[in-house]
Amino acid sequence: MKLLQQLPLFMLMALLPALGLAQDTEANYNADVTFTLETAVADGKLVYIGRSGNIEGKVNPTLQVPKGAMVQVNLINGDGALHDIVADAFDTRSDKVSGKGSSTVMAFRADKEGEYYYWCSVPGHRAAGMEGKIVVGEGEKEKKSDAAEISRSPMDIPEPIGDRGPKKVEYDLIAEELEGQLADGTSYRYWTFNGKVPGPFLRVREGDQVTINLKNKQSSNMIHSIDLHSVTGPGGGAAVTQAAPGKTESFTFEALKPGLYVYHCATPMVAHHITNGMYGMILVEPEGGLKEVDEEFYVMQGELYTAEDHGTHGKLEFSLEKMLDEEPEYYMFNGSTRALTKTHRMESDVGDTVRIFFGVGGPNATSSFHVIGEIFDRVYQDAALTNEPLRNVQTTSVGPGAATMVEFETEYPGRYILVDHALSRMELGLAGFLHVEGEADKKIFDPHGKSLKGH
Repeated sequence: MKLLQQLPLFMLMALLPALGLAQDTEANYNADVTFTLETAVADGKLVYIGRSGNIEGKVNPTLQVPKGAMVQVNLINGDGALHDIVADAFDTRSDKVSGKGSSTVMAFRADKEGEYYYWCSVPGHRAAGMEGKIVVGEGEKEKKSDAAEISRSPMDIPEPIGDRGPKKVEYDLIAEELEGQLADGTSYRYWTFNGKVPGPFLRVREGDQVTINLKNKQSSNMIHSIDLHSVTGPGGGAAVTQAAPGKTESFTFEALKPGLYVYHCATPMVAHHITNGMYGMILVEPEGGLKEVDEEFYVMQGELYTAEDHGTHGKLEFSLEKMLDEEPEYYMFNGSTRALTKTHRMESDVGDTVRIFFGVGGPNATSSFHVIGEIFDRVYQDAALTNEPLRNVQTTSVGPGAATMVEFETEYPGRYILVDHALSRMELGLAGFLHVEGEADKKIFDPHGKSLKGH
């Protein structure tokens, strides 16, 4: 079989019928429709690229076929890694092939109308981008998703406090339960503050008198509350904000200590409310404010425990068993797997100083926060803003319910990937991009003429 996998594609096609390797159960294997795909790395992802007809050059192309057609998909290995192609809906898969230029074939009878998926079954490859659609007949008419865009923009941050004195500040928060977009083709019923995950970034000054008004929408099914880690008082405010659907609860506190603090819902089961999206951060700036920087971003990490496996399409449901076992199906920044890769674009220019307010909602996993290709110039560990920062840090550990503030200069153009350095979580959705524009300095980094696309 290994010898066959190294044969040129045209020879393999000629040998298939004689060797009985066609995967169709019918005696006659005559393809009505043929597609050719090549494996590749594009924009930092593993993908299939069309190499025939009207799919030429398309990434993860949709394969449109008539109902009843015999379909043949030729797969060419274009990157040298181990790959295959699978279409479970038709109970078919190719052999696995490795080595650049090797090839294999998947064949099936398109005997049912609708929309289905093909993907690579090598562990991690589907999550890394190797997935496309098979549409048989007219397929299902494309429905506009009624799931809301719940991911919060990392640029959604109030203006710096500056050098002002203490004053009264009031924030209105709304607890809202809604169906939101988790991943491409996938939705989940989130519980949110103000309809987004994470909740709004609250920004106050040390010494401010802060009033929180928490309204729970009438449409909610659950009681909700808020516990702010910046509060000195019973439950961080949760003791007096258990709001039933349609009700509003309020309290006022003094922001006694500067820092960057997590807030979250604290209604039992607390972990359930947190995993569903009810977390955010409040920044208490010290007297005199923070040092001015060029760009500020608001990023929070969370995890979801779905009853369905990672990659399942449609509306997903919560799994209490998986949460108690601490076995999430999804990790994400800012509420969805595509929030910081597709939905929102983080940008900086060469020479800028970037500040990231980073926190972990959790409820369970600790993050090893890292930006691939960057070194943090300053890390305010545990968000202790009045302490001296750590300097020249590669990766910083942030536990659930904790936060940090990192700063660094963007010195070279390119796309930099935000990750948790427990890197298997990247395959479950946890990644973000920071795009840096400007002139390249070869003294800092010289690619020796190689293209920097794909990372």
